[in-house]
Amino acid sequence: MKKTMVMLDSISAVKDFVSIVSAYDYDVDLASGRYAVDAKSIMGIFSLDLSKPIQLTAHTDDADKFFTEIAKYIVG
Repeated sequence: MKKTMVMLDSISAVKDFVSIVSAYDYDVDLASGRYAVDAKSIMGIFSLDLSKPIQLTAHTDDADKFFTEIAKYIVG
């Protein structure tokens, strides 16, 4: 399991992010406060507070390629 913080600050960023995440077979979750959603769900992501960074959890030990693809969204 690998974790990082991401910032999705626009509708186009969310769409692009979901298309990247959907290409991977393993589960990826986003958590903001006490809410956690499937990162492959556009509606789920829009239910989070997108004004601040969101915690991303990739449920795999082989997330290097995935993290490279989402590098533009990783903060901190």
